[in-house]
Amino acid sequence: MARLPRLNLAGIPQYVVQRCNNRQASFFAEQDYTVYLDKLKYYAKKYQVNVHAFVLMTNHVHLLMTPETEKGVSQLMQSLGRYYVRYINKTYQRTGTLWEGRYKSTLVDSDNYFLLVSRYIELNPVRAHMVVHPAEYPWSSYHGNALDKDVALLSAHYCYQSLGTNKDERKQAYKYLFEHHIPELTLQEIRDATNKAWVLGENRFKQQVEQNNQWGQRR
Repeated sequence: MARLPRLNLAGIPQYVVQRCNNRQASFFAEQDYTVYLDKLKYYAKKYQVNVHAFVLMTNHVHLLMTPETEKGVSQLMQSLGRYYVRYINKTYQRTGTLWEGRYKSTLVDSDNYFLLVSRYIELNPVRAHMVVHPAEYPWSSYHGNALDKDVALLSAHYCYQSLGTNKDERKQAYKYLFEHHIPELTLQEIRDATNKAWVLGENRFKQQVEQNNQWGQRR
């Protein structure tokens, strides 16, 4: 499969991963997580990006977002990254870079992969053996998507909304999804698509993305 350049298409979810340089820590205290989420919310509103899922690990972040404009995600990540580096350097009296180059991302086929990617993100602390269940990890959207906590940062995608007719039904249905194991092949498919800038989806979705991208280049 040919490697695709990073694509930014309005209305299509993007799964984004940003890692710290040399696997160093990016969060050192509880306040750091709070600052990052607060600014994520601020820049998401500023650049018209809907955030659906997130997890803040100790040395990297995972985000699932849908931009309302083509440049929304890139503008958000650039502004958020710069702000957070300044904050960390000032707070801990350090200098230099924090992030490992550019963030990695993939466009997500909503109908077939959206809820899989959302689960993949929120299960990161479990796969890292930090917790037994995603509810035990505090810096994750699982608390808003599956539990009783209202997370103002989150915007419900239509795939999530289709899980039930009201908020309680959706949360219960979403929670039930975590009782099913994500196959290793699917996990690797998500990783490969993200690391290699491939489109994550069925062939029909990939063809639609290619057509949209070609049309955008001709404008």
